[in-house]
Amino acid sequence: MAEMKTYTPAGYKALQDELADLKLRFIEVKEEIAKARSYGDLSENSEYDEAKNEEAKINLRILELEDMIANAHVIDESEIDHTKVSVGSLVDVKNTDTGAEKHYHIVGSYETDPLAGKISDQSAIGMALLGASKGEKITVELPNGKIAHFEVLDVRRAATN
Repeated sequence: MAEMKTYTPAGYKALQDELADLKLRFIEVKEEIAKARSYGDLSENSEYDEAKNEEAKINLRILELEDMIANAHVIDESEIDHTKVSVGSLVDVKNTDTGAEKHYHIVGSYETDPLAGKISDQSAIGMALLGASKGEKITVELPNGKIAHFEVLDVRRAATN
């Protein structure tokens, strides 16, 4: 059995949307295969080969998404203490060593996008922030082995759809 992964409602919806889109694309590729097959000799039919390769990639991703959805734990906003950092929290922190302020959105591990400030609850900073409240100071051992000190400036929930 696959491991349960935590998702924000938006992250879970993104999985469902991608799955729906891929199922439509799968039907289109099936039609492309049928059309390419009608051209005759399949041994030298590049359109057929490309469509079959696309079909295999789409089918693999569909299977992955179905497994992810089947083993997803979607956070329930009504059960969360909104004053503490958890998956789905928006967190403003200050690095007390450098004075730099950062904004993070704590998300499940499959939703990460560091360039957009979305960090995993399984990352070093994400794990250290979990359960922290406004005003709390935390210490984090970063992947490079350095130690960083943060103060939580604000904790709030991301808007849910």
